[in-house]
Amino acid sequence: MLKLYNSLTKTLVDFQPLHPPKVGLYTCGMTVYDYAHIGHGRKYVGDDILRRVLTRFSYEVIHVQNVTDVGHLVSDADEGEDKLEKGAKKTGKTVWEVAEFFTKNFYDAMDKLNVLRPSIVCKATEHIPEQIALIEKLLVKGIAYDTPEAVYFDVTKFAGYGSLFGQKLEEKNIAVRHNVKTGEHKRHSVDFALWFKRVGRFSDHVMHWESPFGDGFPGWHIECSAMAMKYLGDTVDIHTGGIEHTAVHHPNEIAQSEGATGKQFVRYWIHHGHLMMGGAKMSKSLGNIVMVEDVVKKSLPAGRQAFDPMALRYFYFTAHYKKPMNFTWEALHAAQNALQELRVSASMSQRVNESRTMLSEEKLEKIDAYRQKFDDALGNDLNMPQAVAVAWEVAKSNIPGQDKYDLLLDFDEVLGLGLAKESKVKSQKSKVSKEIKLLMEKREVLRKEQKFDKADEVRKTIEEKGYVVEDTPEGVRISAKW
Repeated sequence: MLKLYNSLTKTLVDFQPLHPPKVGLYTCGMTVYDYAHIGHGRKYVGDDILRRVLTRFSYEVIHVQNVTDVGHLVSDADEGEDKLEKGAKKTGKTVWEVAEFFTKNFYDAMDKLNVLRPSIVCKATEHIPEQIALIEKLLVKGIAYDTPEAVYFDVTKFAGYGSLFGQKLEEKNIAVRHNVKTGEHKRHSVDFALWFKRVGRFSDHVMHWESPFGDGFPGWHIECSAMAMKYLGDTVDIHTGGIEHTAVHHPNEIAQSEGATGKQFVRYWIHHGHLMMGGAKMSKSLGNIVMVEDVVKKSLPAGRQAFDPMALRYFYFTAHYKKPMNFTWEALHAAQNALQELRVSASMSQRVNESRTMLSEEKLEKIDAYRQKFDDALGNDLNMPQAVAVAWEVAKSNIPGQDKYDLLLDFDEVLGLGLAKESKVKSQKSKVSKEIKLLMEKREVLRKEQKFDKADEVRKTIEEKGYVVEDTPEGVRISAKW
């Protein structure tokens, strides 16, 4: 049984899709006005794990992800300029070129992190009719109202709006600064724009379309509702996003969707914690971002292998998706070492020169127990630190080599770490210094003398110097960690 934490109800619940075995999954995508960074990477790797886990639990996943290429203003409170136009000014490109360039950049970065491509990628600019139709429904129902500068959603017409995700309407009123210039006809400070008209501050907005309420462009929130419901129906099984979306974006999605259909919009909400750097959330506005490309190009000490983007994926697994985690280069280095050791262990398990034989009942039970333990970790709200710990238990176990290899590759269908990838590091043929060779010889002497405690101390010294020592039926093998 898969249990997920529903951040709307703040409870851990059994997952039960509306139409099993099919699962409709909507994941908030990028606003494509600037480069994707590894803070984004954490969220999308988390979504990828969710999708892989659902598949492992025999669900058929339809994964829809939007591309926000219009309508997202600098402030979630309908203030500031459109982020796409901001990106165009910064790069000297047209808004259309900016959207195309950064959409490609985002998916290239996700490919490096082995994130599966969504079943459906939908751009806001390609779904204007659907957004207009949804706004018209809200106007007919009297939940939205038309003004000279925009069409707004009236939050007082949606019962419970102020309590979504545990907030109070009074807190929202304080958080949103009412700006007379940008929303002078708003009835309430937290009412949000569904459609901006091409007047006033937006009179020269490049992206614009004709609509029954005037020439203009959609707001950020309406796109997700329109596209999610187009591809997944009025009720979506799972919707994901960053934890910051619980303040404005997702409450607005719920209000406008349920206001239009009268049906529950999303059954399970999943929100990912922030990636921090130096104690602050990684974000473009703070200027503390690191891109996936930066990780790949990062210079390491001479003679050492550069960072593998899969090390970043492994690093994300060291914390639960809901919790904030702090990024440091040292932590990434540790993740790279761990990943390399796990790959070496898998590789050496496959190389063990032993023929397949009928496994004893004890060994079969042990393999089944490991598989169940792994699935239990996944089923417990996607507990990746625990799942990775099970993979390490298998790597260090005494089950037959080929069976160990097969089990690790079975786990890797979810982990996505490329454990079958042939290590770039040569095992026993690795070039090692004279110092390491002498330490290896010393360890062997101590082992023959049955001074195992001292031999282990020498082994630790070797590993601290950047090597993996493997005792196999074919003898001792040594390989560089990176």
